[in-house]
Amino acid sequence: MERVRLLVVQPSEIDPVGRLGKWLEDAGAELDVVRPPRVPAAEELEQYQGLVVLGGEMGALDDPDHPWLADVRALLSSAVSRRTAVLGICLGAQLLAVATGGRVAARRDGAEVGTLLVAKRDAAADDSLLGDLPLTPDVLQFHNDEVVRLPPSAQLLASSPSSDNQAFRVGPCAYGFQFHIETEPDTVLDWARRMPEAAERARAGQLDPEHLAAFHDDLAESWAPVAERFVQLAAAPPEQRNPTRSLPLA
Repeated sequence: MERVRLLVVQPSEIDPVGRLGKWLEDAGAELDVVRPPRVPAAEELEQYQGLVVLGGEMGALDDPDHPWLADVRALLSSAVSRRTAVLGICLGAQLLAVATGGRVAARRDGAEVGTLLVAKRDAAADDSLLGDLPLTPDVLQFHNDEVVRLPPSAQLLASSPSSDNQAFRVGPCAYGFQFHIETEPDTVLDWARRMPEAAERARAGQLDPEHLAAFHDDLAESWAPVAERFVQLAAAPPEQRNPTRSLPLA
């Protein structure tokens, strides 16, 4: 079987594709990881069946310091128009929201950090990616900004008590996750060292190495199958990239 080509944009050196990359490759994907300021032009999406945009310490609209963010937003907008399968994580989700008419702002209550849960909304029950997830899956939170208004065409798929827009879909096959699923325990520990003020927002013990190791085992159990379904979604012809599980993906 021909491998599915995925373009992965990694905005920051401190948030690599991690175990998400392994899950995607195990599911049959070939990853082309690029680092800004190099951002492929929209026309280059023709070479790929899916686009993944990872997280970073910058904000989605920090263009004065990171002018390449405009290129990433343009790439995401083009991907949605082309019905290319998209997965945006944390900053990637915020960029997807802004690129398609939503709004991002700093969290009023400060950073959301820790090993927490999100709750699926009713609309996620038949979703191609999230339908088979537990009702309250584990996720890793580490963000100062959030999507405060979804794009007009977006479908909300998961929320939490402290942040309404935790997961959403734009169009049939572009997904945004405010949370992280790609991390390794060492990645999170590195963030905590680099951003101590944010790390203090986590509940006691949630950033301990032993807890993070056990938590990431649980994370893999829920989210590795989602990565596999994303590869299946990307492998399908554009006209079959359907948001519900009722139609074949490949």
